Amino acid sequence: MKGILISWIVSTGVILLTAYVLPGIAVESLVSAFIAAAVLGILNALVKPILFFLTLPITILTLGLFLLVLNGIMIWITSALVPGFKVRSFRWAVIAAIIISIISFILQRLF
Repeated sequence: MKGILISWIVSTGVILLTAYVLPGIAVESLVSAFIAAAVLGILNALVKPILFFLTLPITILTLGLFLLVLNGIMIWITSALVPGFKVRSFRWAVIAAIIISIISFILQRLF
């Protein structure tokens, strides 16, 4: 349980940092960031494995780079579901996915 809470807090911080760095991402409040992190985590746990399986041939052909597009899709869906978390376009969602993936990987290793 403690690990999930730490992961949620780290994800929230990464979303806030990404919104601060990228002009195409906007978070209205800390509560919106917490909700967006929770929704993104749930989508990554439930929807992403299905999409990964369906797009496995494309992922293999692109040597795994299509996973960045899948992460962008997850962020795009999150922005549609969470009020207060806005992504201007799909391009910004993919850029945010790259930044969130890198920073989350580094911070998860630290914590």
